[in-house]
Amino acid sequence: MAIAERINYFRNKCGMTMKYLGQKLGYAEKSADVRVAQYEAGTRKPKEDTVRALAEIFDVAPAALDVPDIDSYIGIMHTLFTLEDQYTIHAELIDGEPVLRFGTDIKKRSHLWDLFYYWAAEASRLQNGEITEEEYNNWRYHYPRFDKGNMWAKVPPELK
Repeated sequence: MAIAERINYFRNKCGMTMKYLGQKLGYAEKSADVRVAQYEAGTRKPKEDTVRALAEIFDVAPAALDVPDIDSYIGIMHTLFTLEDQYTIHAELIDGEPVLRFGTDIKKRSHLWDLFYYWAAEASRLQNGEITEEEYNNWRYHYPRFDKGNMWAKVPPELK
């Protein structure tokens, strides 16, 4: 999803109107809904400070809003190809099922491998009923939050 769809998603998730969100962003009442409509339509992209303000209003990490545009299968494939180039992640067929695997270059995979491992651990906690879907989504939408006691605190400092 591009940022336009993410703004719409989180605005609706928070039960806000466009006008209310626009006013929280500091826009005049007359134009508040128009500005938010432009963001959600993708005709105007919010500046970095506005993205940070939106994230604060929605109580999510800015990165949860400004994700790569993967609204097409081709966009998704090129995102995966970039991961292959940069982190030695590659596709394999195992028992006829496509899977993504990390390569053997420890220097390139170490930190990303750790992040994927912790993501899988949180997903397992959800599947095992140790946390609720709301807790899992809260974790995802606040990533990267490194609360004390949180398993993400184990992430190397250079990735924080």
